[in-house]
Amino acid sequence: MTKQAKTAITPTRAEDYPEWYQQVVKASDMAERSPVRGCMVIKPWGYSLWENIMRVLDDMFKETGVKNAYFPLFIPLSFFEKEAEHVEGFAKECAVVTHHRLEKGLDGSLKPAGMLNEPLIVRPTSETIIGDSFSKWVSSYRDLPILVNQWANVVRWEMRTRLFLRTSEFLWQEGHTVHASEEEAVERTHMMLDIYARLAEEYLAMPVIKGRKTASERFPGAVDTLCIEAMMQDRKGLQSGTSHFLGQNFARASEIRFQSAEETEEYAWTTSWGASTRLIGGLVMTHGDDDGIILPPKIASSHVVLMPIIRKPQDRTNVMAFTENLAKELREKFYHHRRLEVEIDDRDIGGARGWEWIKKGIPLRVEIGPRDIANNSVYVGRRDRGHRDKASLARDHFVGEITNILDEMQQTLFERALSFRKAHTISIDKKKSFYEFFTPGNQEKPEIHGGFALSHWCGSDRCESKIKEDLSVTILCIPLNNQTEKGECICCGKPGDGQVVFAKAY
Repeated sequence: MTKQAKTAITPTRAEDYPEWYQQVVKASDMAERSPVRGCMVIKPWGYSLWENIMRVLDDMFKETGVKNAYFPLFIPLSFFEKEAEHVEGFAKECAVVTHHRLEKGLDGSLKPAGMLNEPLIVRPTSETIIGDSFSKWVSSYRDLPILVNQWANVVRWEMRTRLFLRTSEFLWQEGHTVHASEEEAVERTHMMLDIYARLAEEYLAMPVIKGRKTASERFPGAVDTLCIEAMMQDRKGLQSGTSHFLGQNFARASEIRFQSAEETEEYAWTTSWGASTRLIGGLVMTHGDDDGIILPPKIASSHVVLMPIIRKPQDRTNVMAFTENLAKELREKFYHHRRLEVEIDDRDIGGARGWEWIKKGIPLRVEIGPRDIANNSVYVGRRDRGHRDKASLARDHFVGEITNILDEMQQTLFERALSFRKAHTISIDKKKSFYEFFTPGNQEKPEIHGGFALSHWCGSDRCESKIKEDLSVTILCIPLNNQTEKGECICCGKPGDGQVVFAKAY
């Protein structure tokens, strides 16, 4: 009987993928559940990932003229009621503040008191409250465009939560713009989608498909919703960023009007776009293995951990001096506009030390002992190659090549994820084959029960709903590079223009 290889995470991905995900987040020390139902505490190792994502996105936004601002957490209920489709879309997720103080009851317990004249919604998204400001800021075409973004928290009262992927409170950025013309607003909508795709692919090493949501999946109140979709290792899709063309719907609701160059009064054209801490969940599920998370170097919390090996007290001074000098030299180097982040871990906890860093996904682990120092070398483990892969490198060679090593790791992770997506994406034009692809336990190919299916769709809500009801499969998106050849709808057999991406989704 073959001995099963030791793994740091139990269960493995093959045994129980949802539980594997929960255990990876826990073992990596990124986050934990809070006492408040559905909320989480993001710990330093996880929050530093979000800081790096913020830094990258913020620079990209500002390159296009966007400036940061901040708007209230509380939104008057009447603001939501101005846009009917918007309020209907978020009504079941809203947290509502109805009182403004606490008082002691007769039994000594605290109870809400001081009922508000108008209930306040705890921000699920900010189109309405920001629209109110825009209506005051805009009077002439000379005031346009307005390009703002805010980094904030939002609350959407979720019934079933999972750390990073779906929580009642989460962190995100939301951008909002106002334009004098439809063409300019549509251009901005596509521009911001391209930024999200660039973040995902160049920094998170997560290949994505750029597409358009169907009418039923569109942001409430939007004219058009564009998205990026990624495949996770359980072959489900994860929406990783959205950009909305709002047309004049929210401008009409908030009275955002301006005098045009022709001296006519016009309603403005608006957009909104956002990405959240859900990206960290996507990063775990794209690159994690049965030993924990694997962090792409460009976005990693830290790049390298130095682990001095001190077995005799008399070795400490020499080993620590070598380690600290190496750390100093590495920290003076830059990696993609960031200083190299170096950790030193001199804890005397045996093999558990290395396993902790493997589970946390740090790209490079470096062991330094008396023998390495005598040879002026270091013993290096690369996280992308598994915990067994280690090699001795000359110290100066390691210092000189570390950024190239990190770049190679970044590219390896992207190519591995892209190959996985390609291997589990299939064109299907027969209904029977389509249903078999998404049905677990297929006797002919029991391992094939999901992935991305490229199939034709007639465009009807009825067929979209039927497939969702039968298989829990949604249309992730209509790819922006959609092929326009004719075909038969995978559900009803009627003509359809081009293929769409069907998948099970988070």
